[in-house]
Amino acid sequence: MRDPYEVLGVPRSANAAAIKGAYRKLAKKYHPDTNKNDPKAAARFAELNSANEIVGDEDKRKQFDRGEIDAEGKPRFQGFPGGDPRARAGGFETHTFRSGGAGPGGGGGFEDILNSMFGAAAARGGGRPGGGGARFEFDPGTMAMDLDVSVAMTVSLEESVKGAEKRVRLPAGKELNVKIPPGVVAGQQIRLKGQGETAAGHPPGDLLIAVSIAPHALFKVDGSDLRLDLPITLYEAVLGGKVRVPTLGSAVELSIPKNTSSGRTFRLKGKGLPKAGGNGDLLVTTRIMLPDGNNAELEALMQKWRDTHPYNPRSDFS
Repeated sequence: MRDPYEVLGVPRSANAAAIKGAYRKLAKKYHPDTNKNDPKAAARFAELNSANEIVGDEDKRKQFDRGEIDAEGKPRFQGFPGGDPRARAGGFETHTFRSGGAGPGGGGGFEDILNSMFGAAAARGGGRPGGGGARFEFDPGTMAMDLDVSVAMTVSLEESVKGAEKRVRLPAGKELNVKIPPGVVAGQQIRLKGQGETAAGHPPGDLLIAVSIAPHALFKVDGSDLRLDLPITLYEAVLGGKVRVPTLGSAVELSIPKNTSSGRTFRLKGKGLPKAGGNGDLLVTTRIMLPDGNNAELEALMQKWRDTHPYNPRSDFS
């Protein structure tokens, strides 16, 4: 993935508000619902979500700027001398030590060193009469090596629902194509058997992929439900009407009743995320939006209305 600052078109010195504004503008431009005839729009939209997850999050942005994570949010692998995966923390190689007589030049063997440290009584099988000829022997260990590899992957909300094929880069530089199953949820772990690190005499480890879902430009996830703020005009709120509402599938029409207040929520059954036995719902909350700029005619109408039809929506406030 490209540098997230480059993807969002903002300098590294940009503040949080500038980053948020750039993301919203581009996400609206490249949203798949408005670019159904452009096959590249979905990929661009997913790239925007991934970039915003990095630089739009204060902690992750600092980690990225310090070089601790890459553009996909994965920890940067520093490696170990020689590149031997057995040098990883928690990884051990087992050996067997047995007495082998005197070493070169007549020096004592390994058992002599142990006996001088712990005495013949510590030798395996106890000491022989006179304290001589004792054996100290290590049997082969059974400690397993940790050869599993953990990486993080971010998918778009659409990809989490429909499934996708993503390319993941491992710390050692190897790249793999990974199939993301439909219905994957945030925090879920995907295990690929035998795709971890390798070491002689040990079975290969597994690749563990921790999945996260990028923030969406329109929808907020609430369990298996989705939430959407729907902007409506003042006259749609007063007079009612039909409004097109985006979903993760095709857009649908929602009938707005007359005198609909801002903040009223409508439930669209089955338009949420997959769950056991069906789908969640889409919860649509209306937000009345006034036209940009000053409008003398609208102001005059509201002044007349205020004078002839006064009402107080805050009458319950203390």
